[in-house]
Amino acid sequence: MQKRHAQTLVLAALFLALGLLLPFVTGQIAAFGSWFLPMHLPVLLCGFVCGWPYGLAVGFVVPLLRSFLFGMPPMMPTAVAMAFELAAYGACTGLLYRLLPRRIGSLYAALVGAMIAGRIVWGLVSFALYSMMGSPFTWQAFLAGAFTNALPGILIQLAIVPGIAMQITQAAGMPLVEAKRAKEQTS
Repeated sequence: MQKRHAQTLVLAALFLALGLLLPFVTGQIAAFGSWFLPMHLPVLLCGFVCGWPYGLAVGFVVPLLRSFLFGMPPMMPTAVAMAFELAAYGACTGLLYRLLPRRIGSLYAALVGAMIAGRIVWGLVSFALYSMMGSPFTWQAFLAGAFTNALPGILIQLAIVPGIAMQITQAAGMPLVEAKRAKEQTS
């Protein structure tokens, strides 16, 4: 039990580090950072692999720590809104996947559910922050920020997150998806 906890803690730290470093890879071309959503990938993976409490914590800390250490994204309102958004991603992937049956389809259902929930949280927090700052946050700004500009990142997440999550958990000895053989043995 202690070994599993230590393993989960190390994996969460790895996802936190990836969340800090991946934007450097895509940030060389400004548009790529907003298109590929590099901080989102490790947070989504953390929720699947480590569970919702770790996903929530890593998601909340990554944008704030990155803003504090590197100045990007700007703390207000971007990093603060992203902290809530990514916390929702990490928590929702972990919670939804925990509640759903251990199948491939459940990985996608949890991922899509988390992506929708995170974008709603981002919109609500952005609306509140922009209102406090005396600036409008329009429906068009929400749609552009949450979906239109993020479409490449959304597609990348859908394409690679489930496969990577399965590979990491299998390598760590904690598979996300029940093996067909194990299911057949219990029948």
